[in-house]
Amino acid sequence: MDIREPEIHSEEILKLEDSNFTPDNVCLVSGCGTGIGRATAIAAAANNLMTVGLDIDSEQGQATQKMARDMGGQMIFIETDLTDDDAIENAVKEAAKLGQIRYLANIAGLQHIDAVENFPMEKYDLMQKIMLRAPFYLSKLTIPYMKQNGQWHGVIGNMASAHAHICTVNKPVYNITKFGLKALSQSISAEGDGKIRSFTISTGFVKTPLALNQIPSQAAQRGMSPEAVVSEVMMGRSRIKEMMAPVDVANLFIFGFSHFARYLVGGDMLFDGGMVLTY
Repeated sequence: MDIREPEIHSEEILKLEDSNFTPDNVCLVSGCGTGIGRATAIAAAANNLMTVGLDIDSEQGQATQKMARDMGGQMIFIETDLTDDDAIENAVKEAAKLGQIRYLANIAGLQHIDAVENFPMEKYDLMQKIMLRAPFYLSKLTIPYMKQNGQWHGVIGNMASAHAHICTVNKPVYNITKFGLKALSQSISAEGDGKIRSFTISTGFVKTPLALNQIPSQAAQRGMSPEAVVSEVMMGRSRIKEMMAPVDVANLFIFGFSHFARYLVGGDMLFDGGMVLTY
């Protein structure tokens, strides 16, 4: 079993014919430095969108920009601290100079594992800022651009999780933020008149640094091999025992942004291998 973060290849990216997938339209992607954010930024660029990637990690963000450009796409990276309102405002203003903002993918996230009674409040505040407040503020700032010139067209995708459907132990704040993103997507869609819509994507475990970095410590704690941690612990309730690749999730964002998903208004795409609904 290969439990490394996979490379992204052009042939794996879903490429769709959509009249709005042009370099004149801008797609913002948070958390573009690694994992799902990186894959989504590359996939958006491969679908002819002017892609603007946001991340606090300048080195990895620039690496993503190079990957996207090497595949023939157009991407700009803007170093952005999602806990800083001024940085978020600057990123949106700079993105708006590159074209019409039409798409936003809120993906940046982090994890801290602890019981409610032991959970450090500074970690609570940080996770709330990055995983719930920043998506709200980015949505607040980009929606006016989606309404410019009376056109009213835009889509906001939020990265949720199977943890937006079920809560597991010792992940209280992660659970809270993912449930909150479903509410944010539905709220945006309720106001969007079907023209500005939002959705969530809920997956099981994905081969990202966020998930993969948990494996060695889990293996040591449980006296199991890394492969057994993946198949028996992380994927134990899933009917598919292999973790998703980041590009698989990126392709869901591309579909959700496209006209093929015009009925996806406030809804959730649950691609969890049966983890939630088949037990």
